[in-house]
Amino acid sequence: MRVVMKATCFALLLAAGLAESCFAQKALTWQEVRDKFEAANPTLRAGQIGIDESKAQEITAFLRPNPGLTLSTDGTQIAPYKGVWQPFTGTQFAANFSYLHERQLKRELRRESAQKATGIAVSGQADLERTLVFALRSAFVQTLQEKAIRDLAKENLSYYDHVLDVNRERYKAGAIAQVDLDRLELQRVQYESDLQTAEVNLRTAKIQLLALLNDRTPIEQFDVTGPFDFSAQIAPLDEIRQAAVDTRPDLKAALEAIDKAQTDHKLAIANGSTDPTLSAWYTYNPSFNNPFDHQTLGASVSIPLRIFDRNQGEKKRTELDIDRSGKLMEATRAQVFSDVDSAYATVNSTVILLQPYKDRYLQQASRIRDTIAFSYEHGAASLLDFLNAQADYRSVQVNYLNLVASYLNAASQLNLAVGREVLP
Repeated sequence: MRVVMKATCFALLLAAGLAESCFAQKALTWQEVRDKFEAANPTLRAGQIGIDESKAQEITAFLRPNPGLTLSTDGTQIAPYKGVWQPFTGTQFAANFSYLHERQLKRELRRESAQKATGIAVSGQADLERTLVFALRSAFVQTLQEKAIRDLAKENLSYYDHVLDVNRERYKAGAIAQVDLDRLELQRVQYESDLQTAEVNLRTAKIQLLALLNDRTPIEQFDVTGPFDFSAQIAPLDEIRQAAVDTRPDLKAALEAIDKAQTDHKLAIANGSTDPTLSAWYTYNPSFNNPFDHQTLGASVSIPLRIFDRNQGEKKRTELDIDRSGKLMEATRAQVFSDVDSAYATVNSTVILLQPYKDRYLQQASRIRDTIAFSYEHGAASLLDFLNAQADYRSVQVNYLNLVASYLNAASQLNLAVGREVLP
């Protein structure tokens, strides 16, 4: 009987474990989150469709003009004349074929302009991805930050519960007064509040991250993982500046806009030239003076006289657009340097603040807390000293976690300024 009960219990535990593993989801790393974001974010997918539309316009730009075909008839007798009615005897039939010949490489220049517009669209999509990935990284860092704060709140609550257990035993032994124990138990509310606040903040951060991923996974089954720390090693500013100049997609788009403006100016000049229309026709039963001229061929060349309209306005506009695009490129380059310098200074400042925390303050806060707690338990420190030590430890730990999050956000800002990841 006992063997059967044990086997049944084991089967139930195994089933429960399997069910839990089915609903649990592996915590996603930053790279996995980014891959999922690039595959599912609707804004990015819409931008990719815009690139495909621009490529389709390249096809349209290189199309030749359609030829024209005109079929006509004339000379059909519609009423008797002097008692004679031969309606189709004098009818002539004609077929006219015409084609507009484009000169000065108009088609090639249109295609080149469309291709450069596609290049600008590709750079714009890269710039859109750059800004969206920054928002994604910020949400990812916030989730890691809230997880760390929640774990700290759990640790503080567990530690404080241990302290309460020790002091309840001291109270029973008559080592402390009832009022001191009550004050200690009332202080636990602060740690419970910290834990609940951390839980709510963590859920909110996960909701924001799931929204960017366009994911409907339940919050309880969604989790992320990654290093929540800082690195004091940063590349020199000149190196990061050069990387930004080489990488920033908005700067690349500005340079491509200058190139496209130059091509558009060439196209405007070409469009100011004259394009002849070539025509040829075949006529059956024409009414010419030659009675034996029964089937004839004809041809013509139509040349517009561009006396007034020589596309002067478009030539001037595209010439000005070259200068305007150059000025915008200079403004973009200046903004790139400003973004890099500002983000670099923020990262350096955060590292300067973090280093003493890691080298001294964390260990000192922990050592002071443990020392005061030991002294209080043995009657060598006051209750106020103990509570202050607890509060100082909590404050130092929270400040450190917030500074690490500030560093990670500053690193993301620097990556945004450069256009690629230069800090993990």
